[in-house]
Amino acid sequence: MKADGVTLLILDFPARPPGGPEQAAALRALADSIAQEPGLLWKIWTGSTAEGRAGGAYLFESRAAAEAYHRMHADRLGRAGVTGIEATYREINEPLSRITRAPIP
Repeated sequence: MKADGVTLLILDFPARPPGGPEQAAALRALADSIAQEPGLLWKIWTGSTAEGRAGGAYLFESRAAAEAYHRMHADRLGRAGVTGIEATYREINEPLSRITRAPIP
């Protein structure tokens, strides 16, 4: 594992209840924006309606790219009134992850 190698960022935060078509359109626009983030390899969207939580697991090509995205996204969420954002960073054990078919480059 390399200190600034491929990095998994997990974000989790309080979410608003599911909305209608307007919320779906806003989330689609957000997904399109996230897909353009420098260093992002992929994102898996996560959520729990029962717990009122949302977030995602993001794979970035480097720790620096993950940290830059985290800062930007936390600011964006804060402007929308979201607080209590939890972030976890993990290095990837590439040799073992490849054995178990992880989608890493």
